[in-house]
Amino acid sequence: MQLATVLFLAASFVKFASGADWCYQSQVACNHTCTGPDTWGVVSQQCNGGAQSPINIVTRKLLLDERLSPIQLTGYQEVFNGHLINNGHSVQLDLPSSLKISGGNLATKYKAVQLHLHWGRDGGSGSEHLIDGEQFPMEMHIVHIKEEHNSLSQAVKDRAGVAVLGFFFQESGSSNKKFDSIINALNFTTQPTNSTTVSGISLNMFIPPSDNMTKYFRYDGSLTTPNCDEAVVWSVFENTIPLSRKQLAAFSQLEFSDGKQMVGTFRPVQPLNGRQVFYSSGHVAPVSAVLLFLAALVSGTLHTTTLM
Repeated sequence: MQLATVLFLAASFVKFASGADWCYQSQVACNHTCTGPDTWGVVSQQCNGGAQSPINIVTRKLLLDERLSPIQLTGYQEVFNGHLINNGHSVQLDLPSSLKISGGNLATKYKAVQLHLHWGRDGGSGSEHLIDGEQFPMEMHIVHIKEEHNSLSQAVKDRAGVAVLGFFFQESGSSNKKFDSIINALNFTTQPTNSTTVSGISLNMFIPPSDNMTKYFRYDGSLTTPNCDEAVVWSVFENTIPLSRKQLAAFSQLEFSDGKQMVGTFRPVQPLNGRQVFYSSGHVAPVSAVLLFLAALVSGTLHTTTLM
C-alpha cells in the first residue's frame, strides 16, 4: 500500500513537472488546480532565470542601436492555407518555413514556425509587453527559428536560436477586414485541440505596411510560456495594428484546456536584471530633423518671419 502511494505521488509529480498543469493567472483558483505564473519556476526552473520575457519597455532608458536597420521579410507576401488550432493556452497559426526574416542585426536568416496571440478579456488589456507601463488589448508573436535548426525544441538550446516579431493591437472604431479570415475561423476553434484551415492568407495581411515597420525595440529574452527558454531575440514593433472592439472580443469565446473562458492569456512583466533595451535607427529621423532645425536656427541660416 505504501509502495502504491509512493508510485502515485511520483507519477503525479512527473505530470506536474512536465508543464501540463501550468496556467495563466486568470485560471488560478483558490483550490490551486493549476500552476499560475508566479510559480512557473516549479514547472520549469528556467522560468526563474535572469533574462525572462515579457518586459515593460521604458522609453527614456532606451539606447539607439544604428545596426537595427529595417528587418527584411522574405515570403511574407506569399499566399498559403494555414492550420489554425486552439492549443489549450492560445490560438496558433502554423506557418510555412519559406517565410523568413533577416537583417536588423540578426545573426543569420530565421524561418517562420508559427504565430500566436495574447489577449485580455472582451477587448480589455491583454498584451504581454508594456510600453511605459501601458498595456495594449492584444499582442501577436510571429515565431521564427534559425534556418539551421529543424524544430523549435532544437532552437531553444541555442541562445539566439529563436527570433520573435511582436506586434501590439489597438482598438479601432471600425473593423479591420484583413483579419476577417482569422476572426471567422475562431468559431471552429472554440474547444481545445479544435482546428481548422484558414485559406488564401499571407502574413502581409496581418502586419503593418512595410514603411511602418522601421521602428522597433530589441532585447534578449525568453519564451513567455513554460519552459521559458532564454533563447529569444525580441523585436517589438512600435506601430500598432487596428482591430474593432468586437474583433478583439471575439478571441474571448475560446476555452482553455480546463474548460474555462480563454481570457487574460498574458504573463506578467519580468525584471530586466540589468539588460539593455535598444531601439532601431528608424526612430532617428524625426529627432534628426529637429536637431537640424535648431542648428540652422542658431547659425542664422534659417530665415523666420515674426508676425506682430
